[in-house]
Amino acid sequence: MDTAAGLLISPRALARELAGDVVPVLIDARWRLGGPPGAASYQAAHLPGAVFVDLDRDLAGPPGAGGRHPLPDAASFQAAMRRAGVSARRPVVAYDDGDGVAASRAWWTLRYFGHEQVRVLDGGFSAWTAAGLPVTAGGPAASSGDFTAVPGGMPVLDAGGAAVLARSGVLLDVRTAERYRGETEPVDPVAGHIPGALSSPVTGSMTDGGRFRSPAELAERFAALGAVTGRPAGAYCGSGVTAAREVLALALAGVPAALYVGSWSGWITDPGRPVATGGDPG
Repeated sequence: MDTAAGLLISPRALARELAGDVVPVLIDARWRLGGPPGAASYQAAHLPGAVFVDLDRDLAGPPGAGGRHPLPDAASFQAAMRRAGVSARRPVVAYDDGDGVAASRAWWTLRYFGHEQVRVLDGGFSAWTAAGLPVTAGGPAASSGDFTAVPGGMPVLDAGGAAVLARSGVLLDVRTAERYRGETEPVDPVAGHIPGALSSPVTGSMTDGGRFRSPAELAERFAALGAVTGRPAGAYCGSGVTAAREVLALALAGVPAALYVGSWSGWITDPGRPVATGGDPG
């Protein structure tokens, strides 16, 4: 099979589906922290029929106490997905440049709001073009869907829940080890990590070519951190974007996990919350 537990799809398998009877909605979620805007890349070249979805505008709400990329409200997300042609009974495939970060956020947000048929293109746009598959430029024909956003389809953590999970289960901090230890913080005003969280840089879930590791490799990696089926697990990053990729990696390994959407940027909005530094969980 070209999919892993119905969560990923390869470029060749996607090409076959696009030529078949049930054509998935394609979401181009290309995005980089700090830019450049993904819309420019989309206009230059994208998968045929894909619709661009802006992560900052469509897959997150306004920054604030909930962090830099909090959940969008259901009405706004529903409207954005309908503009992209998303319908409840039609499968969706999300892709980004190739690292899976933004596509995983699209996957997670759609799943959270109730869509049950969402996959990520493994390797993204880079893998698609490397396979010699066609691209197009400009925008697609106008489309509208009937998707209804119903919150609660994926487990989430708030700050209190993250603090408890760090002590009673496994809370993975997927930022770089230097950020976890508090040695550097290039984005947020406070450095360190949530006390009790374990350092698990998200790059460990990917191959050098930007693909997800096999389910067996991922299961072995997470088991070494104590994240196994039956034990509560969760993940966070700087603002709940990169950690969505780790939640997807955990799902591939057979480990259900919650996302702390506010993540570090939300945690530090309350100066009363404790901060740990150094290599130990604290």
